[in-house]
Amino acid sequence: MLGRRARASLMLRADRSGGRLLATIAITLAALVAMTGCSTGSVNTVAPPAGPQAPATSSAPPAAPRGACYELDVAAALRPTTAAPAVDCARRHTAVTVSVGTIDPLRDGHLVAIDSARIQEQIARTCRQRVAAYIGGSVETQRLSRLEAIWFSPSLADADRGALWFRCDLVISASASQFAPLPLRTRGLLSRPGALNRYGTCGTTAPATSGFMLVTCSSQHRWRAQATIGLPPNARYLAPKVSQLASARCRAVEARMAPNALHLQWTFAWPTRAQWTEGQRYGLCWTPSLGTS
Repeated sequence: MLGRRARASLMLRADRSGGRLLATIAITLAALVAMTGCSTGSVNTVAPPAGPQAPATSSAPPAAPRGACYELDVAAALRPTTAAPAVDCARRHTAVTVSVGTIDPLRDGHLVAIDSARIQEQIARTCRQRVAAYIGGSVETQRLSRLEAIWFSPSLADADRGALWFRCDLVISASASQFAPLPLRTRGLLSRPGALNRYGTCGTTAPATSGFMLVTCSSQHRWRAQATIGLPPNARYLAPKVSQLASARCRAVEARMAPNALHLQWTFAWPTRAQWTEGQRYGLCWTPSLGTS
């Protein structure tokens, strides 16, 4: 869920060069990573495609206040900074600021550029943590949800004028290009009963098949991410033996849920290469949805 400059699980994905989006829960399965899929009697493996706000100077714009709402799309969320105006939270909006903070540009007594990888990674880590605490729910629920954290910091020009803020926003990823409208009350969103039936990660069809798109589970869907499967921290990415073990664990998940034990279908999806590089060591277990889509 959570980390949009980096998807998922919760916490969203990212850096200034474009790895920026969603925390998260998180899995840009639009570029679906390695999938080990099965139906009874067959196994298929699909490789993936290649603190308080600081006072601002009179010339530097301040950070947006906590609780401010915005109408943002995915393209805007991928940018490192934003000038989008706030909108009335009682009307349609796709992002809400859940936390603001102050950047410390000093490292070992030296000033570090605000767009440096070191500072941006610190902002990303902080925002993932703060958004996760804000939305509630278990770690597993957060990883299976479409809720993501996105973050912004000042432009280089504003930083030169003294702006040192960073901002953490909450969004719901409806598709690869759009965010879903947020409800008026978002604090503790994943602590509410049945939260994943509305905000969980679902697919229009089986992963790695024609027409597959990620959607929230409140939309029409045929498959659903039912569980996360942990992967060995020192494993080689896409290692066949690890795939087989993860697929077997996913099959066990499906066996517990399927109405017909003689006809099981499941797919295990590795994290993307970018998510793996950033340290994500779990994939998603997908099964056909049992509810009405």
